[in-house]
Amino acid sequence: MSKVMNRLGRPAAMAAAAVVLSLTASGCVTVHGELEVVPTTTRASAARALDTFLAAYNKADKTYERSADARYVTGALGAIDAAKLKAGRTVSPDGNAKHTPLKLTDTNITVPKKAGWPRWFVTDSANNRVAGSRWVMVFTRNAESEPWAVSYLTLFAAGKLPAFKKDADGWGEAVAADAKDLAMPPKDVSAKYAAYMKDGGDGFAAGAYTTQWRETRKKNASRPGLATQYIDEPLTSGDYAPVALRTEDGGALVFFTTRRYEKQTASTGSDLPAISPSVKALMSGDAKQSATYGYVSSQAAAVPAGASGDVGVVARVEGITTAEGS
Repeated sequence: MSKVMNRLGRPAAMAAAAVVLSLTASGCVTVHGELEVVPTTTRASAARALDTFLAAYNKADKTYERSADARYVTGALGAIDAAKLKAGRTVSPDGNAKHTPLKLTDTNITVPKKAGWPRWFVTDSANNRVAGSRWVMVFTRNAESEPWAVSYLTLFAAGKLPAFKKDADGWGEAVAADAKDLAMPPKDVSAKYAAYMKDGGDGFAAGAYTTQWRETRKKNASRPGLATQYIDEPLTSGDYAPVALRTEDGGALVFFTTRRYEKQTASTGSDLPAISPSVKALMSGDAKQSATYGYVSSQAAAVPAGASGDVGVVARVEGITTAEGS
C-alpha cells in the first residue's frame, strides 16, 4: 500500500484519474473590458452550451469513449466522468448496453455578472435519471477559445435548491472567493470541510453529509474482520476552484470539491468485501488483504450571511477515481 496511502502508508501526492486543464483564477487572455463587471455570457449562448454538453455526455455514456465528452467536462465532474468511462470501456469494450439518453427539461439558467476569468454560469434542470430531483451544473471556461465545460454536478430534491439573487435584468451575483460578508469565505469551505470530516467540531450544520456521515464512518471503522480508515483532502485550485452564487437571503451557495481515501483491511482469516468489476477495472495491485479507494466528491454548501452561522452541506455527487490493492 506504500503507493497509495499517506498517513495510512502512501505518498502525499496521488493524482486522481482526471483530466486537469489548470485554469487560473486571474485568466490567461486579455480581452476588452475584462475588468468590467459584466454577464459571463448570454442566455442564448448558455443554452447552446447545455445542448452541446448533453449531446457529448450522452455519446460518451453510450460508447464509453472518453474523447466524446473530454472537452466538455472538467474539475470534479471531469475526474468522476473519466474514471467512469475508463471502467466502462474495460468492462464493456463494445459500449454501454444499458445506455438511456440523459434528458434535461424545465431548465433555469443563472448567469452571474463578474469581472475577469474564469467565466461561469449555473443551470438547474428536471431530469430522467433521478425522479423528483434537479440536476444542477456549473459551466466554466477560462478563455473565449475554450468550450464551456461542466466542472460541478450536484443533485437537489425538487424545491430544495436555494433561490438565487438576481438584479432587475435577471443576472445573478457571483460571490468572491474571499468574501468577508459570509460566515465562511468560499475559498475556505473545502479545507474546513475536510478538517471537519476528520475531527468534527463547529462550523457545519447537522445533516446527511456532516454529522450523519461521520457517525456512519465511526460505525464502519471497526467491524468484525474488517478495519476501515479515512483521509479527506481539500481540492481548491485550477479546475477545482470553488464558485459561489449569492442567494436571496444574502448568503451564498458554494460549489466545492474534496478528495477522500478509504482503506479497507481484512484481518487474518477474513475476506475483503466483494469488489465490483467496474472498480476492479480501476485497480492496480492485487487486493488480497487490503484495498484503498480514492473518491472525488462535488458538493454544494449553503453559507449564511454574516459573521457567524453554520454552513449546510446540502448536496453531493461523488465517484471512485482510483483503486489499489495489496
